[in-house]
Parts: sequence; structure tokens; C-alpha cells
Amino acid sequence: MSHVEVVNFGCRLNIAEGEAIREAASGVSADAPALIIINSCAVTAEAERQARQSIRRLKRERPEARIVVTGCAAETSASRFSQMAEVDAVVPNADKRNPMSFGLPFDGSNAIRPAVSGADHARAFIEVQNGCDHDCTFCVTTLARGASRSVPAGAVIDAVQSAVDRGQREVILTGVDLTSYGADLPGTSNLGQLVERILRHAPTLERLRLSSMDSIEIDDRLFALITQEPRVMPHVHLSLQSGDDMILKRMKRRHLRGDAIRLVERLKAARPEIAIGADIIAGFPTEDDAMFANSLDLLDACDVVFGHIFPYSPRPGTAAARMPQLGRDVARARAEQLRAHVAARKARWLSSLIGTEQRVLVELDGKSGHAENHARVEIIGGRDFRCGSDALKGRVMTVTITASTGDTLLGEVL
Repeated sequence: MSHVEVVNFGCRLNIAEGEAIREAASGVSADAPALIIINSCAVTAEAERQARQSIRRLKRERPEARIVVTGCAAETSASRFSQMAEVDAVVPNADKRNPMSFGLPFDGSNAIRPAVSGADHARAFIEVQNGCDHDCTFCVTTLARGASRSVPAGAVIDAVQSAVDRGQREVILTGVDLTSYGADLPGTSNLGQLVERILRHAPTLERLRLSSMDSIEIDDRLFALITQEPRVMPHVHLSLQSGDDMILKRMKRRHLRGDAIRLVERLKAARPEIAIGADIIAGFPTEDDAMFANSLDLLDACDVVFGHIFPYSPRPGTAAARMPQLGRDVARARAEQLRAHVAARKARWLSSLIGTEQRVLVELDGKSGHAENHARVEIIGGRDFRCGSDALKGRVMTVTITASTGDTLLGEVL
């Protein structure tokens, strides 16, 4: 095991940042003291609990290791982590891009550039934006990550080309508020323009995917790219959070239920194969049964097949934490209902794909990967197939779908 281990929690941006930290540490001498970096998440109380649980487990398994905590929870709950006997240091989120914050040597060659996930995956997550300028009442992101900041397009394109050069055929653009990209840069740059520049200047990039987006900020330029550009994958994940207008207003979201439904209808009309994912919070303060029913119904109205469901938990310092609370049990029960509904929708959708041909980027295990619509596919036979075969690793293959487990497609390579 490496003497420097990074354990990531939370969003894709955190994963990309964690990989950048790992890369910066890759040249450190193997004789250096063992170091475990916990890259934490603060989006829910459960996310923090999982980080603390992991810290205790890792210290039992590797008592000689030095444990350092960073990430969003290190910003919002610094004292709680610093009081843990297992934790040697807490590094603020703003400092985690500096190797010296973790006691690692810095000579310029290991500077942490735009976060790019490691070469041990066929897909690369690339940070293009960080922070957020909005003040949703439930969210601690502005406290943990600060104002919105965009990575200049040139640096993003260099990172994309670097990923392509090392054999990664798909890039996923990530950010805290991805669709706000460019607002802080000179000129009139936006996410649509960034996507256009990536496609133009990285012509050998085969697949470009976008992570979670704010539906109200998908403008005509970005909409056209999502629906007309074949190298942009037909998979749209939306930060919806609720299906009820009153709850959306109390969350201080900038869209209403109808806005989300109309966007999905337009997307599906222009590119029917697009698969929709959504973030939904269950049990937000003041949410009654009828309001919750609107969120449940939104899953159908927006044809959601990938759900990222959170039970609401009050986060210190947020406006929602001061609102009348429903309690943990209600939030968890409603989250389970939403998850079950999404799972049933996903199972029906996957069943509808049996008999189709899907273009699958095979992961480096040589036996599974993701289709363009983000469906996970396990390869169970066909040409050049042996379990874990090098012949398939990292390649985009045409796979005939023969069955579904309800959560994963099974298929054979043509």
C-alpha cells in the first residue's frame, strides 16, 4: 500500500480534487511516514458521520499512519474533527491545493493544477469551477468553498488533452455550480462556450459528459450542444432538489417545478435518448405530505432514471436549520420512498434497452463500463471477451444488451 492514501467522500469535484492531491504526492519517497488524507464532504450530517467512522477504522487498521482531514467538512466542522484523537491535523478546504499543507515537499513539479482524476480509470473528472455565489437555504457550500471561481479555458483544455494523451476517452466536467462557469472570467465566457472550445481544441476526445447542472442556467447555446453534438453524452443530471414550488421558494432555488418539467420535455423532444438524473432533498423543513407527493411525482414528470436522493439534515449556519424541522425519521422515510420510486423507474428503463446496441467505454477492469446514456454495463461474453481482458480495457466497444439486473445492463461485445 502507498505511504500516501487519499480517501474521498462526496461529489465528483471532491473525487477530482482528491486525485489531484494523490498525484501531487506520487513523487514523495516511499520511506516517508505513512499519511492518510481524508477528503471530507459536508453536504449532510450522514456524510460527516461516514468520514468520522472511516477515520476511526483506518486508525485501527494503520495505527502508525498520520491522519489529516481536509474537504468541506474540515471547513464547516473543523473543531469536531480536530478534537478526534485519531486526527493529527485539519487542513482548511482553501489550502488543500497546496501539497505543503499536508507536510508534502513542494518543488513546483508537484503543484496541484486543475483537478483531474487519476489514470487508473477510463474516465477523467476535470474541475472547471469551484465555489458558489448563490445562497440556497439548506447548503453549506458557500461556507465551505467560498465564492464561485472558474478555471480559465486554456487550463481546462490542457487538462482535457492531458487526459486524452494518457488514454482516457471520456472527460466529465465538474464543479460546485457548473453552469455558472465563466461569470467571474474576463469577457462573456460561459459553459456552452467552454464546451465548444474543448470540442474544437481536443478533436481526439471521444466523449464529453457534464456533471450536475442548475436547470435554470442551461441557455440556448448549451442546450444545442447537449441535444445536437454527438460527442456530448446524452445524460443530463439536474439539481432539482424539490418538486414543490413553495419548498423551492423556501430553499431559495431559482427555478420552479414547471421550469424543470418544460426543460426535460424540450431535451427529450430534441434528443429522445437522453437519460435524466436529478438531485432531490427529502424532508425539507415545512414539507407536508402534499409537498412531498409533488417531489415524488416530479420523478415521473421529469423521467428521472438516476436519482441522487438526500434525506434533509440541518447544517449549522444555514437558514434552513432555523426553520421548523420535520425530524430525521420523516426525512429518512421519505428519502427511501423516493429511492424506491427511482429504482423502479430505472429498472423499467433498463429493461427497455434489452436488445439494443450500446457504445460502452470499458473500464480498466476489462469487464464493465458505462454506455453513452450513463447506464452501467457488465460484459458477459462476445468477441475478444475474457473476464478482465486487456483487449477491452479503456476501449469504446459496441455491446449488444441481452439482459438487465434491474440496476445494471448485461451484454456481449460485437
